[in-house]
Amino acid sequence: MSAETADTAEPAGLTTGSVDAASRRREQRGWYFYDFACSVYSTSVLTVFLGPYLTSVAKAAADADGFVHPLGIPVRAGSLFAYAVSVSVVVAVIVMPVVGAAADRTGRKKPLLAAAAYVGAAATTGMFFLDGHRYLLGAFLLIVANASISVSMVLYNAYLPQIAGPDERDAVSSRGWAFGYTSGALVLVLNLVLYTGHDSFGLSESDAVRICLASAGVWWGAFTVVPLRRLRDRRVTPGGEGAVGSGWRQLMATLRDMRRHPLTLSFLLAYLVYNDGVQTVISQASVYGSEELGLDQTTLITAVLLVQVLAVAGALGMGRLARVYGAKRTILGSLVVWTLILVAGYFLPAGAPVFFYVLASAIGLVLGGSQALSRSLFSHLVPHGKEVEYFSAYEMSDRGLSWLGPLVFGLAYQLTGSYRDAIISLVIFFVVGSVLLARVPIRQAVAAAGNPVPERI
Repeated sequence: MSAETADTAEPAGLTTGSVDAASRRREQRGWYFYDFACSVYSTSVLTVFLGPYLTSVAKAAADADGFVHPLGIPVRAGSLFAYAVSVSVVVAVIVMPVVGAAADRTGRKKPLLAAAAYVGAAATTGMFFLDGHRYLLGAFLLIVANASISVSMVLYNAYLPQIAGPDERDAVSSRGWAFGYTSGALVLVLNLVLYTGHDSFGLSESDAVRICLASAGVWWGAFTVVPLRRLRDRRVTPGGEGAVGSGWRQLMATLRDMRRHPLTLSFLLAYLVYNDGVQTVISQASVYGSEELGLDQTTLITAVLLVQVLAVAGALGMGRLARVYGAKRTILGSLVVWTLILVAGYFLPAGAPVFFYVLASAIGLVLGGSQALSRSLFSHLVPHGKEVEYFSAYEMSDRGLSWLGPLVFGLAYQLTGSYRDAIISLVIFFVVGSVLLARVPIRQAVAAAGNPVPERI
């Protein structure tokens, strides 16, 4: 962060209403661009290429029984990717409280956002070197990149209450997701051209995949420059212990503070459960499509491209629905759709790309909206001045604690050898999450957090 930015940073006590409207809009546009930068990782790397490719690398290194042995532990090659995702979010759980403490005590979210983003971008770019039998390298880079994006999103999400007023947060949050899905679609088109035409470019299929993986890291790093130039840090009163020594203590203090806001904690619990299901579907869909349904990589890329295109419309459309029916009812409706998607996925016939495209379309229509509205809804439940620490706990629910779903998925496959059993096991996350969310009185929760209650929520 430049000295000029530090000198002109807005004091933490000011609200969005006291900020010049043009300046706030400029900051919002810069905020959107971090979604534009990092969503390519989630789309091209986590959802499309890395799962099937890392699984193929692990299978090439497996013994006669189909097991690899990282650190001497027997792991079925088809479960390695899911287990690595679980490990990555455990690492994020360890790191996020330290980062949240540092941001709260210094007010300097932007340098920490830069560090997390560029560590993740570098790890993703390093996936170019994932070939042969290097499944351990792939698992390590996945853990680093996935933990880094989780940490960066703590800081990114914590800007939302500072750059948007209560009545505009659903729209601002939805636009951020729409920006992300737009970039994901754009890069997937380029990936599709490179992958399907790799022979004409003088590349092997493996070379094309590794270039697609690495290009996501380059994109992530390049477009992170925009939010770093436009977002502003807010001053806080210095003092207290160092972040490393107090990170976990601050998290415990945050959770104790949340006990004074039990309705906020109830929403967070509901979100933890249903979002675990969402994140697992996103990360394991390509493995399911390639390994269980026998679909080729081109089909998977075009299906995820369809998801990206429809997710833009879905995020904006669900934002409009929330203005009419409220965010809570709109999210509950999306969770019903998610449940039906998993049931349909269980019965999906192998080798039938048309049915897979239909399922991808349904995912696209609910994916962006359910995530965007959850983020904006939680922002109403955060007491003023505690944005970073509360969003640190939220991010643990969003990514940092989303280890149970991949673990359940991986264990189900390891025990049964069936990806269909693995995918249907995720229904429980959406059913339980819906019940927990339905029990939260949102308007009462907003008022209890000391925030103005929007006309429709």
